[in-house]
Amino acid sequence: MKEAIIRDMIESVKSIFIADANVGKLAKRLRMLGFDTLFVSGIDDNELIRIALNEGRIILTKDRGILHRRIVSIGKVRALLIESDKIREQISQVVRTLGLGPDFDTFSLCMECNEPLEHREKEEVHELVPPYVRKTQDQYMQCPRCERIYWRGTHWEKMSKELEGLSTG
Repeated sequence: MKEAIIRDMIESVKSIFIADANVGKLAKRLRMLGFDTLFVSGIDDNELIRIALNEGRIILTKDRGILHRRIVSIGKVRALLIESDKIREQISQVVRTLGLGPDFDTFSLCMECNEPLEHREKEEVHELVPPYVRKTQDQYMQCPRCERIYWRGTHWEKMSKELEGLSTG
């Protein structure tokens, strides 16, 4: 019932998030799915709520106290209490509760800084990737902010498997 109420409140609103310090891994996984997810360690609850309010972000938290804040309880700032300590269950809860998916824009955001990734030609990153990667990969993405480079190697395959079936819970 609570999840239905939350879904109704959030329906038709673009899902962008801010994660508190207790769910930092969840922030990275949501970025993997293509969701704009802000994570700033070391900020207090007031700052977290201020950012959520100003940017229209949904707070993801394990802190029940945030849900009792007036600005949250009246619905001006939206928040979702993350119930599990297991990352897969956390992702499933967010996807299920907010009715996200089934089509995600996977691997479109930098997992470190949340910036949209840009396609790069093999020649552009030739000197920036390990020799084996140069030999085996033809498609690359790069973050314009931190300049981290991504390619579809074994790490990508492992993360893809982790994300399989999330839209169905």
